[in-house]
Amino acid sequence: MDINESNQHNAPFNYFAKENLLPASEQASILAQIAHKAERKLKLRWILAISSLPLFGIYAAFGLAPQTIIGNIPTAAVIEEIALPNITSATADIAGQSFWYKEHVRRDDTLNTVLSRLNIHNRDAINFIRSDNVASEIASSLRPSRSIEAQTDNEGNLISLKYQLNSDQFISIKQTVTGYEASKVAQNFEKRPILKSAEIKSSLFGATDAANIPDYIAIQIATMFESEIDFNTDLRRGDHLSVIYEGSYDQGELLKTGDVLAAEFVNNGKTYQAIGYRDHSGKMQYYTPDGKSLQKSFLRSPLEFTRISSSFSSGRFHPILQRLKAHKGTDFAAPTGTGVKASGDAKVDFVGTKGGYGNVIVLKHDNGVSTVYGHLSRFATGLSKGNKVAQGDVIGFVGTTGMSTGPHLHYEFLVNGEHRDPMTVALPKTFPITGQEKVAFDTISNQLTAQIKLLGNSNIAALE
Repeated sequence: MDINESNQHNAPFNYFAKENLLPASEQASILAQIAHKAERKLKLRWILAISSLPLFGIYAAFGLAPQTIIGNIPTAAVIEEIALPNITSATADIAGQSFWYKEHVRRDDTLNTVLSRLNIHNRDAINFIRSDNVASEIASSLRPSRSIEAQTDNEGNLISLKYQLNSDQFISIKQTVTGYEASKVAQNFEKRPILKSAEIKSSLFGATDAANIPDYIAIQIATMFESEIDFNTDLRRGDHLSVIYEGSYDQGELLKTGDVLAAEFVNNGKTYQAIGYRDHSGKMQYYTPDGKSLQKSFLRSPLEFTRISSSFSSGRFHPILQRLKAHKGTDFAAPTGTGVKASGDAKVDFVGTKGGYGNVIVLKHDNGVSTVYGHLSRFATGLSKGNKVAQGDVIGFVGTTGMSTGPHLHYEFLVNGEHRDPMTVALPKTFPITGQEKVAFDTISNQLTAQIKLLGNSNIAALE
């Protein structure tokens, strides 16, 4: 190879062959572009190299970190004596202890199952509960949810027992040196007020059931406001009631409810209030917050929660006689056997059978007022002419005797022998509370009214 060939191979590639020579200006432009691209590639390589340094550092850290050596840790067995407790003394301590058990009677319970859950196993105690005149009532009075509690020793020997016989009384059994003794003891209750509210959506009982208010309380509410509100026809969806009533507790458990202490009923936008106050005889009477009696001399309706099937009228088509005839009373449709109450304090003027009335009772009240109760199925036991009855006493029961097409009560209201419409006649109220009693009443009224207001204006649904 000659010198010219060697020079050709070592010289850089010439993009500008002689046969394709370009002008000098264009050659300089192309060479500048090539140099710029080469410079950019060099910068990118440096950037990649610098950004990789942290990764190399992390790798190096893991690579240099020492590994924990587990297998080389020395181990040694340690044996230490532990002193055991004195079994004899521990058993003696347990033997001197007693245990309390509290249960509630279940639906399918027998005396044996209850005593077994109470850990009572000694035969002399079981035989005593079965044979003693007082203790044996436990077996015959087992009712679901009633409470029973017992104290026994570690071997199941009965020391004492307490069974809730009813809401006011319990049976107590105690171990004595001569054996077991049983007695009935009056229940000592802790009385606390219960505050609740409810909204009417369909009926009074529907609202009170939803608010877990007992039916006994609902009936009291209806009774105290019955002269102002007809709970069969006047209730509106959205009506609201607030009530405070007595609760009797034993060891924090509610065992029974008592009288309503105060109540408020909002019916169709109108508010009615009642405050309870016990008179000298202990009977609860209800007044407005300022002391006016809510009890009228007469009940508007002798039946609870019924409907009027035929109103007072001077000319009604008689369904049996098939002609127009004055209807001088009000008919209340109700199931046979529904209790009929005396609408006011009175003396029995007549009790027996009389023409189209069938079985009928006539009561004679003060101020020339008489009331008639017809078509009864039967009379209250022992009721006879001359007996005195109080307002609200059950005097008979709904039936369909006499000229009647179905079970109902025919009720008449007469003033000096003249018939009046029982639903519209003015019913006088009893006297308001006065004198020294008024001072004591005002103190109670102010307190209960404030609680009712708080209950009505807040989101409290129940406070027990």
